[in-house]
Amino acid sequence: MEFMVAGRVVAEYRSGAEVAPTLGPRPYLHPIRTLAGTLVTDAMPDDHRWHLGLSLAVQDVNRNNLWGGRTYVRDQGYTWLDDHGSITGEGFDEVGSGGFAQRLAWRDADGKVLLAERRSMTATYLDERSWMLELGWWLTATQAVVLGSPATNGRPGGAGYGGCFWRIAPGANLALTAGELAGEEQVNGSAEAELVWRGESGGAAYTLRFSGLGSGDRWFVRTSEGSTGYPGVCAAWAYEHPRLIEAHETWHGRLRVVISD
Repeated sequence: MEFMVAGRVVAEYRSGAEVAPTLGPRPYLHPIRTLAGTLVTDAMPDDHRWHLGLSLAVQDVNRNNLWGGRTYVRDQGYTWLDDHGSITGEGFDEVGSGGFAQRLAWRDADGKVLLAERRSMTATYLDERSWMLELGWWLTATQAVVLGSPATNGRPGGAGYGGCFWRIAPGANLALTAGELAGEEQVNGSAEAELVWRGESGGAAYTLRFSGLGSGDRWFVRTSEGSTGYPGVCAAWAYEHPRLIEAHETWHGRLRVVISD
């Protein structure tokens, strides 16, 4: 499925059916491009094969890994476990060239549904250099569900990732800011209203403006210049503390990203 803005394909939806079980199968958007065609996402890179463009993914959902890769175990570190769940598409309620509304299921390692999701995505033209992607999610728990991260499971160093994650295309990070904060060390773990990533991909400069953090959310960021060696931005749902969704409760969140040449 293609997203069209001003007659141009700016993003492609993928079901995740081709993703291996250990990589956290889930729907995702890739490639995402500027109006001029500059690539701004990456998928299945060699360093983290489970990074899939723009997707929702959490490493600990009632002790099931819906992120992919190794699971962080307290006092043990990253470990390969047979705990990988999946997020499956269950049908579309609306489909158009500029977006869709979809039903999904967050499943544990045995296929049992933990969360029922309604997700919306829309692409909107802003001006000759910019368009906006809006992503909304409504997660309803079939039982009490706890969302966690490597950080909540004991990993130090601000590794509270998991939530709405954007793996950024290979290239230079020209600047990373959030309010008065600058650089990975300051921005990681912050809760500023807007995060701005200025990058370069294929020789062309672009800007990504992220906004929409909810209560308790934090920005998780990595730049290619940091010790971790990969570029990514995440609206993290369990950065410092686990997030509880009570049985039959619905939790709603959203993210907006302005993509500019």
